[in-house]
Amino acid sequence: MPSHGLSDAIQDYLKEIYKLAAAGERATTSAIAGRLGVAAPSATSMVKKLAALELVEHAPYRGVELTDAGRQIAVEVIRHHRLLEQYLAETLGLPIDAVHAEADRLEHVLSEELEARIDKALGFPTHDPHGDPIPDAELNWRGESNGEGDDR
Repeated sequence: MPSHGLSDAIQDYLKEIYKLAAAGERATTSAIAGRLGVAAPSATSMVKKLAALELVEHAPYRGVELTDAGRQIAVEVIRHHRLLEQYLAETLGLPIDAVHAEADRLEHVLSEELEARIDKALGFPTHDPHGDPIPDAELNWRGESNGEGDDR
């Protein structure tokens, strides 16, 4: 299931669940709500929606885990975000502290064709301007652990 066609909110939830797991934390609805700055009932409602879409599995008191499809979408969104950050910093000269917010807005609308062109134009970068790894085109982490980053 490609990320396009899914709402920005769904993509953001999947990305945050991935990042929680990558950091070794349990992805509880309260942890997810805290990361996204939403109320716990809103997070609970979205987790139910994600489960209905078969993007997560939720066990009460155990937290939320991504399915393979959910993980793939999360990693794709992270790849888009980090490629965009690198492009904005390297090609357009945006300051490092400005690239995150711009990439957050653009990560949801980046086509696969433009993603591939940016990747090629940048020489297939392995890390974003913050030093976080960028998954390759097959969504594999290039010799890195799991790609957790501080804010991406």
